[in-house]
Amino acid sequence: MLFTANSPSQTSNAYRTIKKVAVLGSGVMGSRIACHFANIGVKVLLLDIVPKDAPAGDKAARNKIVNDALTFAIKGKPAPLYVDESAKLIETGNFDDDFAKIKDCDWVLEAVVERLDIKKLIYEKVEKYRKPGSLITSNTSGIPMSMLAEGQSEDFRRNFLGPRYLRLLEIIPGPDTDPKLIDFMMHYGELFLGKQMVLCKDTPAFIANRVGIYAMSKIFALTMELDMTIEEVDKLTGSAMGRPNSGTYRLGDMVGLDTAAKVNTGIYDNCPNDEQRDLFKVPVFLSVLEKNSWLGDKSGQGFYKKTKNAAGETEILSFDFKTLDYRAKADVRFDSLKRAKDMESLPQRIKFLFGAEDKAGIFVRRSLAGLFAYVSNRIPEISDELYLIDDGLRTGFAWDKGPFEVWDMIGLQNSLKAIEDEGLTISDWVKDMIAAGHTSFYKIENGVRKYYDQISKSYKTIPGTESLIILENLKESKQIWTNGECAMLDLGDGIVGVEFRSKANSLGESVIKGINYAIDYAEKNGLNGVVIGNEAPNFSLGANLALVQMMAYEGAWDELYFAIKTFQDTAMRIRTANVPVIVAPHGMTLGGGCEYTMHSACAVASAETYIGLVEVGVGLIPGGGGTKEFTMRAAEKYSKPNVVEISVLQDYFTSIATAKVATSGNEARKIGILRDTDKVVVNLNHRLKVAKETILELQEAGYTPRLEKTDIKVMGRNVLGSLYAAVYGMYNGNYASEHDMKIAKKVAYVMTGGDLTGVNYVSESYLLGLEREAFLSLLGEKKTLERIAHTLKTGKPLRN
Repeated sequence: MLFTANSPSQTSNAYRTIKKVAVLGSGVMGSRIACHFANIGVKVLLLDIVPKDAPAGDKAARNKIVNDALTFAIKGKPAPLYVDESAKLIETGNFDDDFAKIKDCDWVLEAVVERLDIKKLIYEKVEKYRKPGSLITSNTSGIPMSMLAEGQSEDFRRNFLGPRYLRLLEIIPGPDTDPKLIDFMMHYGELFLGKQMVLCKDTPAFIANRVGIYAMSKIFALTMELDMTIEEVDKLTGSAMGRPNSGTYRLGDMVGLDTAAKVNTGIYDNCPNDEQRDLFKVPVFLSVLEKNSWLGDKSGQGFYKKTKNAAGETEILSFDFKTLDYRAKADVRFDSLKRAKDMESLPQRIKFLFGAEDKAGIFVRRSLAGLFAYVSNRIPEISDELYLIDDGLRTGFAWDKGPFEVWDMIGLQNSLKAIEDEGLTISDWVKDMIAAGHTSFYKIENGVRKYYDQISKSYKTIPGTESLIILENLKESKQIWTNGECAMLDLGDGIVGVEFRSKANSLGESVIKGINYAIDYAEKNGLNGVVIGNEAPNFSLGANLALVQMMAYEGAWDELYFAIKTFQDTAMRIRTANVPVIVAPHGMTLGGGCEYTMHSACAVASAETYIGLVEVGVGLIPGGGGTKEFTMRAAEKYSKPNVVEISVLQDYFTSIATAKVATSGNEARKIGILRDTDKVVVNLNHRLKVAKETILELQEAGYTPRLEKTDIKVMGRNVLGSLYAAVYGMYNGNYASEHDMKIAKKVAYVMTGGDLTGVNYVSESYLLGLEREAFLSLLGEKKTLERIAHTLKTGKPLRN
């Protein structure tokens, strides 16, 4: 089930219900907003303009813009819909023929072009057709709410807000907004839309864009001053600094350079007292790009341009600031960056780059010094609380840490000289904080994270976090045991948590020992259960492939057999423990991470979980219980009415043979990775809390440990022959290589029960034995080892 607390249209807040939403504007943001509402079961009316010269009465022609935009969005990667079927909840139309339909909507969300005059024209029509009391919001990037609401009716103004969408949802009340509406939106956005809610003051660009666009503008200026290339800047402002891998300029292409220019201009025009106002002037190079309609991905070229060389090969060109034209992409070589890449810890990387003396270090130091001074001076202008600025940048711009959190990594005292060297001044409240002997903006006391409140001049608990489980806050006071790559923490109420801390959260020997230790500990001490979850970007990318490769090269077959069996035994330990073991996946959950999820008493998955059995891509089969588990799940369906057994088995077989990855928790349920009893949580921050609550629910209902199954129906040689025939068909059609065929036949052999004459009933142990045998035999294949080596080197699968 899609787990929140109530269904979106039956919210417990009696103030209002949301059953249908109108989204006005089907651009990049509007179409994806429509998809997100459909994801949670809310009906959507998506409208846009009528194309020029579209004849009256020709519905297809008149709805072409909106239909094309929605189709483009749905085909995007990652897909905005959890499951394709949700698209049925979205009705499309146009502003001329269908605007009156908004009378049936509880929420009207405007997402048209960022121009005040056009938004005002839309609001005139909204006033004409909306039902009294319906919620109205604007997805503006930075136009003040007071300007948007000016001249509208009293009912319009009372029900008007400005939310901006990503994982961030900024709520900006207008001067006349009903306070009850603010409370409703903060509740609805967090619980049903899964957003990080940030309540903003009505200032130009609000919080995230005001600071994020400053950071971008400062980077633009430093690029010119330090004579750097866009490739150099993108390498420095990506994962090295805890920001999206794309870097600044590539991100600009993705967002749209016209959009960036409009937001810059809006801040420059509306913030005359901003001490960094001149930085927001649109730079010459951006004006050139905009004039030529080189707007980024939407136009096919921006700061980067994809083209074909003389040999017909794809080539990426880069924009040159000196010639204002494109050139071949250049390599990036900074000694400090090369050394920083070997540092796994973000605080370690940031601190090292901040202190480096080469050009990269100078760039990072000056960039962050400017950012620190800027955010200090935005309090109390854009927010009274510093944590809201960090929340905005983390969720709105996908930074790993917000500005004040990064400032803490560098250290207050360490940063002061850099800020002074940049000719900047920090705000008086920061000076007062330092004078009072405080050395950080955040601190953790008894597992609770607190922020420095500049009004009371004291530390306060971050509102809304009291009931959440935040593992980072528990490391000092609640850690029971660790071996470096895995830790066990006390989550309260007789429940322990297992947190992976290995590289990429890979499931190596230390992590497997940690899982077994935690389950043993819970059973021996009469605890309620175990939650396996973490707060890294991804739950787990699977087993330690490099170690498997090394052992295979060395011919350490006895050690490999033992390692695989231990991995399988741990999956079964999760399944058959005397206490419920809940696995809470999120992000990338691949291979062994998926297998452990499938063996849990109940999975509590984030809606944004990308999960699958991908071992075929590296020349193997799922060997940690995944093939066995899919065989069992197919068998459970055989007894249902109107079920064709071979069709059911073939669906599960195909998922493994094609390394199918579900792109959401709901899709994972559709393809059988998650069960109907598993939960999908829309808000990532609630996942561990819901996992803990699930253990308590299971115990209250009288939890009965699950035993190994010994009556799994397998279909034997006849069905095996049919699956082989399908595999040969793929090979003969050039859809699969010879090695793909060999792997798929191994999968089919396990899933039909091996060398059995016909239908038979087998145990989980029997199927796990077949898994091990197939897994080990494939590790002896040269082409499998080539696939593993290629994946470890490039991060991509090899088809050989």
